[in-house]
Amino acid sequence: MCNMTEEPAASTDLPGAAPEGRPGSSPADEPSMRDRIMEAAADLFGRLGIRAVSAEEVIAVVGTTEATFYRHCLSKEDLVVAYLERRAAWERGVVESAREASGGDFCEAFRLIMEGVGSSGSAQVSLGCPFVDAASEYPDAGHSVRRLVKAHREWFETALEEMLAQVGVTEASAAAGQLMMLRDGAMIANHLEPPETVADSLYNASRAVINAHCSIPASRNGSRVTSTEVM
Repeated sequence: MCNMTEEPAASTDLPGAAPEGRPGSSPADEPSMRDRIMEAAADLFGRLGIRAVSAEEVIAVVGTTEATFYRHCLSKEDLVVAYLERRAAWERGVVESAREASGGDFCEAFRLIMEGVGSSGSAQVSLGCPFVDAASEYPDAGHSVRRLVKAHREWFETALEEMLAQVGVTEASAAAGQLMMLRDGAMIANHLEPPETVADSLYNASRAVINAHCSIPASRNGSRVTSTEVM
């Protein structure tokens, strides 16, 4: 795994980073070497694809040495895992923050989650969903990258299912699976459409899915009527 130990930044900084030793800056303001490596990797992986980017390219963007890079990441695969773990933590934070900020209001929590995930592409990734991209580039289900992708997607789907069940959606598992498909599509659409457009479309489509699952059997012939809508 990538080493969490920080070390002073190298003299060549990433775009946007304050040059080391610049008047008015302090060590606390400077990104750690690990942060600089992760930012460079996220940008390159998002724009070019994971397999297409070598460790040497990340090293060149950061402006460090191979020895320094490999003190933080034992291999490129370790870097890929760390990159996905970082993204997974970000998505978990979106969900947890939304649930806390909503004060128990399901509709508000769900709106914040869909807005956060739906509009995240431009800032977080350029080609689409990093987990879908990683799964396509690492087809072996036993690979550490694929295991991480599977674990995170299961967590996200379970979180959605729990929220839906709490407000009485009777087919919460099926609805959560369909919402994950919408989420995947939104992440891909983020590099084709404006983020706000994607976020609105994701939210509205998600509402339709949820309300479609809030139904009860109406007759013996299997027809169904919609019960009180959740959203």
